[in-house]
Amino acid sequence: MGLSRTDSIPVGQQIRDLRRAKGLRIAGLASEIGRSVGHVSQVERGLSPVTIPDLKKIADALGVEINWFFQGQAMAPPEERDIIVRRANRRELNYSGTGVREALLSPHLHGTFEMVMTTLEPGADSGVAYSRTGEEGGFVLEGTLDLEVDGRKYSLSAGDSFSFESTRPHRCANSGSQVTHVLWVISPPSY
Repeated sequence: MGLSRTDSIPVGQQIRDLRRAKGLRIAGLASEIGRSVGHVSQVERGLSPVTIPDLKKIADALGVEINWFFQGQAMAPPEERDIIVRRANRRELNYSGTGVREALLSPHLHGTFEMVMTTLEPGADSGVAYSRTGEEGGFVLEGTLDLEVDGRKYSLSAGDSFSFESTRPHRCANSGSQVTHVLWVISPPSY
């Protein structure tokens, strides 16, 4: 049985937007899930339904849980989808075992930037420093943020902000005793 929804953002469009935001070519996704480029293209354009097993493989290949395609902005009223993200409609990612959760605050992934709210539990760590194309900036809303950019460590508190080129290796952590909330603006979108 394939999935098709008439009252929400089409699953194929969500797959295409997320694949592009991740910088993955359609051939790469097709290879990852063991399907032809033509099939993936038809799914993305809404010409073929996607099965649950294929959607699970797609979610794994794109680094999200399968529920990414059934929550958040996909369920928003059509007149709000491209403009407003209600608190109840945020798409969330929980990185198991890290103490890091992220909520996508942008209504879509096909713009020039995305907004993300990161929650770091006390002791949370984003892991090994990484880099990618683009720019990132952020604002610490609550708690303390240990930000490392190019091997240099910075300790930020609520009200502090930052900005750097994403090509510089970076990572973050929360060595404080309370939960930290950080608002990020990332260009281009990476989810």
